[in-house]
Formats: sequence, structure tokens, C-alpha cells
Amino acid sequence: MTPSSPYGPPRPPGPFGRSAYRARDVRSAVVRMRRRRRRSMLLGLLLLAVAAGVTVTRDGEPPAEAPPVTHGRMGHGGGVGAHPAPTSYPSVGAGRFTAADGETALHGEDGPLRRYRVAVERGTGQDADAFAATVDGVLADPRSWIASGELRVQRVADAGAADFTIYLATPVTSERMCAEGGLTTERYTSCRLPGQVIINLARWLEAVPDYGAPLETYRTYVINHEVGHEFGEEHEACPGPGEPAPVMQQQTYGLEGCVANAWPYLDGRRYAGDIVP
Repeated sequence: MTPSSPYGPPRPPGPFGRSAYRARDVRSAVVRMRRRRRRSMLLGLLLLAVAAGVTVTRDGEPPAEAPPVTHGRMGHGGGVGAHPAPTSYPSVGAGRFTAADGETALHGEDGPLRRYRVAVERGTGQDADAFAATVDGVLADPRSWIASGELRVQRVADAGAADFTIYLATPVTSERMCAEGGLTTERYTSCRLPGQVIINLARWLEAVPDYGAPLETYRTYVINHEVGHEFGEEHEACPGPGEPAPVMQQQTYGLEGCVANAWPYLDGRRYAGDIVP
């Protein structure tokens, strides 16, 4: 006895079999044809959706080797709504830098003159002159390091004339640069090496979660903090809950109960906390 088939009774011999089987074959063929059409339509829609998301250059051609893109998130600490929307930025750039043109006037009343240069990594989407203008505004502010009356600053374009350079670099490049001096930033923080202030692009564009202040405040802080190291300043601790954070506190890692503060001088006086051993 022939075992029964799970797929129904065997068909009779012949190219088509009886009429019932011919009808069944026709219906099956129609069903298969309709399924193939649906799959083709879905595949076409999927390809269109992918094509719509392809990044193109101004010339209409896709970039040859587009750098990896990191999608960042910003916290809105303390209910402050001044943070920008989540942004996208390259995690790695060209590894080469473009320096800002021109130079500024001398700022500060007296003391040694520290000349600095500003450079931005290529491929970051950031303008060197615009970044330099922000840096200039911070370092020339009467609340910044020149408030001591014992220091003057000036931006120059010539690398040979600069005492140090302030770089804006992607996370991968900044980590590599900092590692050359034995520092580990995990592609997250900025750093300072002798003659080099290296600002991490991610922090420049996003600040840090729960900072509790606008992005501009964080940018001012990170410039004053890293340049402060170049001027010989060390890390300081939060004086107490609710107090302004010293600019040399590592505010990127948290405020420890203090309130965000971007300036080394408050009300004309040097504001500082205890030195962190």
C-alpha cells in the first residue's frame, strides 16, 4: 500500500491530467504570478527608498569615500532649552588641517605675549575662520585669562610665529593626536599637549548631556579650560553644591553639584577651587 502524501493524492500520468487538475494548475500559476508581481513591487519600493537616502555632493555624484558619521544626542539638563537638535558629524576627517587667515590685535594690559594659531581639520564641515572668530572672542574677553593683567594674547596665521595652536579635530583624529602625548580621551574629550590645544569636534557641536547651560557656554568653557592648561593651570574641584564650577574643573565629566561656568574670572576676581591632586 502506497503511503498517503502530505501534499494530496498523486496526479494521474500525462502532460496535463484530468480537467480538474488542469484548472488547479492554472489557479496555482495565477497565484504564483501575482506573488511574484507583489515581490517585485516591494523590491522596487525598497530600492527607491535606499536611493533617496544616498548622500550626494554638489556635483550630483556620491562621495568617493564618505567618512563615517556619528549621530549625536544632547541632554537638556535642568530644563534648559538652548541646546541644538541632535546633529550629525564625521567621526574621522582628512587628518590635515586648514589654518585661519589673518591675525588679531593684541589683547591684555601687560605681561608676556602668547601668540596662538587656529586650525580646523578638513572634512569636518567647519569653517576655520568662523571657529577662529569664536576662539578670539573668548580669549579677548575681559573675563578670560587676560583679566589677570599679567598676560597678553594674539592670534597669528604663521605657524612659526605661534606659541601654540588650537585645533578643532574629529573624534578619531583628536584621540590619535592626544595619544601621541600619552593621553586617552576615548574619542570623547578634548585635551592639551605642550603647544597643542585639541578640541574634540563632537563636544564642540554637542557639548555634554545634562550640562544645564547653552552650547555657547560649553564652547567658551572648553576653550578657557584647555588654554588654561597651556598657561600652566591645573585641575580644580567644585567648591560646593550650587556654586559656580571653576573653569579648571573637568566639567565635561560632570558638574559634581556645581553650576556650569565658562570663565576663570568672575566679578573681576580669579575664581578657583581646590587643586585636584
